[in-house]
Amino acid sequence: MESARPEVDAALPAPAVDSPGAALGRAYALNWIAGVPALCFLVLVLMPPLNHDVAAVLDFAMRWLDGGRLYGDLIDINPPLIFILSLLPAAIAKYTPLEPHQALLLCLLAHAALLWRLSVALRQDRAEGPVEAALLAAAIPLLMVLPGSDFGQRETLMAISAIPYALLAARRIEGPPVPPRLAITAAVAAALAFALKPHFLAVPMLVEGFVLWRRGLGRALADPVPAVMGAVWGAYALSIPLLFPAYLREIVPIALEFYGEIHGAGPLSVLVTELMGAALPLLLLAAAIGLRGGSGSAAQALSLAAIGAFLSAWVQHKGWTYHVLPVTILSLAALAAAAARQADRWLPPRRARAAAPVLAVIGAFVIGAYAVRGGETPWRQIWFAQEQAGRLTEWLRREVRGGSILVLSPEILPVYPSVIYAKSRPTLRTMSTWLLQGAYRTCPAGQSPYRQPAEMGTVEASVFRTVAEDFARRPPRAVLVSRFAHMRGCPDRFDLLEYFSRDPLFARTFQLFRPVGEMDGYRLYVRRG
Repeated sequence: MESARPEVDAALPAPAVDSPGAALGRAYALNWIAGVPALCFLVLVLMPPLNHDVAAVLDFAMRWLDGGRLYGDLIDINPPLIFILSLLPAAIAKYTPLEPHQALLLCLLAHAALLWRLSVALRQDRAEGPVEAALLAAAIPLLMVLPGSDFGQRETLMAISAIPYALLAARRIEGPPVPPRLAITAAVAAALAFALKPHFLAVPMLVEGFVLWRRGLGRALADPVPAVMGAVWGAYALSIPLLFPAYLREIVPIALEFYGEIHGAGPLSVLVTELMGAALPLLLLAAAIGLRGGSGSAAQALSLAAIGAFLSAWVQHKGWTYHVLPVTILSLAALAAAAARQADRWLPPRRARAAAPVLAVIGAFVIGAYAVRGGETPWRQIWFAQEQAGRLTEWLRREVRGGSILVLSPEILPVYPSVIYAKSRPTLRTMSTWLLQGAYRTCPAGQSPYRQPAEMGTVEASVFRTVAEDFARRPPRAVLVSRFAHMRGCPDRFDLLEYFSRDPLFARTFQLFRPVGEMDGYRLYVRRG
């Protein structure tokens, strides 16, 4: 019986083997298929709506470029870097035929393309198996556009910048040496992204600590990357008191007093919110798999970056979509790198080369499906015209026709991006009435929910006075007022129009306006004549 086995085996047909040309064509086709999720998310990024916070920052940058004083005429708690960077799309929109949102998308996509090219360059000459090479080639461009409706948020800018930074860390640990120009470019791009918010510094602290631990103090001291990043942060830190003294003198105290308590679940409750609760298991899985020794330095650096992103989201204790998204993006990147490295270790080399394109397709579609699951993308893009922001955009286009507009609303969305798309020019010094929300955390005693001018604190009195003065000095084309003031201390009692109309200057100016109608709780008034 034993001697018959070879004869039986010999009688069986030999397994079919693709010709080299057929195998190459199959791999080429699968590589294109692996890019489909990235292409789909790119299309969604190009579709409206522009993210509301991104649109608001762009509006401030355009007003700054037109002569407004940042932190004087334009009050916001964001440090100046995001406004400085937004001057570029603002200038493109001002001096070219491009619309502001088109100019901004052009700049954001160019930035994402730069980060992708940096990632490609940093992966060259790196010891990658066929599965790791194929999966990272498909996953990295997808992760660059994965934010979808949050594309351009400061958190997402940080997250996608952390990907080439983590690959740079892996090269600094494993080799081969990084060309100086490439290392400096990647370091500057990462340093600028991490400087957008102080919370983001948790990411480079963890990653640089990892590099120091793996390389040793002597080699780390000779590494130019930390010095370059430190120089960028130092120059930026020095520029704030020199160029923007009002930010430290006035804005930071206001932010500490008012902003933190307006929104948010709190430092403990945020951990069990829907978004953070979904991201935490993914982070734990990425840390458990990515930090293992056999996962490779890239997966380890990405895992630590994901932990840093979690710490950044946690200290803000709000749990908003864009706060949590960097945890998801960097965890998915770490899992992709670790799983691909493990597949290359488990599979024989020939089998790994054959399976790499298929595994890249599976990995890319899994990442895309995970991002869509429970997120705002693609639903916000698909239903934009029917949703509040889309309807408000059309209303403002029809009634305001690109004129100036005073918006009294506690909400940035749907006011932004509607005013950007409608080419309306907001005149309020803040992006919303958040300063009043901070002032009315408790409701005054008595029947009236409003404080008298003599009872107001410094910040509330300034808002009450400057809104009336600005309104009277240059009456806008229209006034848009929300019925919902969202004053925690005075729910359902606080009317923003009634509040400001107590100022005689505001009341006299408002007589120039006639009501147009109401939509979704927003009342619109247009100047007569």
